[in-house]
Amino acid sequence: MTEDTVRIDGNALRLPGGVQVRFVRTLRLPETGTHALPPGLGEFPVRRVEDYGDRVPAEWRARGGVMLPVYLREAMWLSFAGTAEPAALQVGVGKVCAVSGKPWSSRLTRDPQNYLTLPRQPWLDGINSGKGTVRQFVAVPLGLGATVEGQVTGEEVWGGVQLQSFPLEAGELAAWREAERRRAEERRRMPRAPGAAMPMMAAPPAPGAAPRPGGAARDRAHRAPAMGLGVGGSMRQEVYRDERPLKAWAKEPGGRVFVHLVTPPQWRRITGEAPPPSPVDRAAYTRAGLPWFDYYDQDADDLAPTDGLGAVRPVGDWLGDDHEPWQQPSPQQVQPLGDAPGKPVEDGDW
Repeated sequence: MTEDTVRIDGNALRLPGGVQVRFVRTLRLPETGTHALPPGLGEFPVRRVEDYGDRVPAEWRARGGVMLPVYLREAMWLSFAGTAEPAALQVGVGKVCAVSGKPWSSRLTRDPQNYLTLPRQPWLDGINSGKGTVRQFVAVPLGLGATVEGQVTGEEVWGGVQLQSFPLEAGELAAWREAERRRAEERRRMPRAPGAAMPMMAAPPAPGAAPRPGGAARDRAHRAPAMGLGVGGSMRQEVYRDERPLKAWAKEPGGRVFVHLVTPPQWRRITGEAPPPSPVDRAAYTRAGLPWFDYYDQDADDLAPTDGLGAVRPVGDWLGDDHEPWQQPSPQQVQPLGDAPGKPVEDGDW
């Protein structure tokens, strides 16, 4: 990673083309059943690997990128709110594509699709399991075979998360910008009643720290525990099929970054900073009445499941059952977002 291509802005990663990615802490779901989307419980702090010299392992320095602290079995989701222009974003977990289940590639592919389309995709909570669902991202150590990487490839070499963004091809981008300029001009010309507010374009909910609508030192560094992502429970979330032709996107990535996952004790040793508090208790969370979300877009096509990701087993199969009791949210806590399906409206004589 270089400052010319990828930057940290607060806790957000900014990739070329206006792509913005935040890593958001969240409640881990049970590994049985299919659930609504849990909200954000704050953003993970993100720091540059190169700022810490010999306090990080040599292989991390060679890979560059950034790091963030995560607890064993802690869940996360990726927020793309704030992405300015259309972009294709590849998301890898241990260099296995979280969308297609195929090995990491420097090129976009369509069959199967190995990328997300932004800003249409507002967030990603886990690996694509098809039929309108994903399997939640859950942190586990390397070496047990529990990661997506270990189960798909048979090896655990990389760990972490990989991001790679592709802008629109120059001609397509120029056409998109011109269309946006014209739409903005049309909105300015729309007649308004006295005192009425200017019409605004709808934007995806902006996740972050709030709920979704509203984120000796050298010797120790060489023994840094490596972390990767396994999967937890299933939740209702679509991974959208790209509506543009593949040739609309640039052939080469605009930027990429390797995200290292660090245990909280190692985070403190490397950075001198306190890690975030431990994950929230499930029962206390639900008793507080915090909301859950259903996001549905009736105009978009969901990607089909892939063979490679469909066979990935949850972390509980590797680390043992979780005996913490699950508190089911009440129907009143689940809030619909996007084109939430509802009862049909009957028409009459008029």
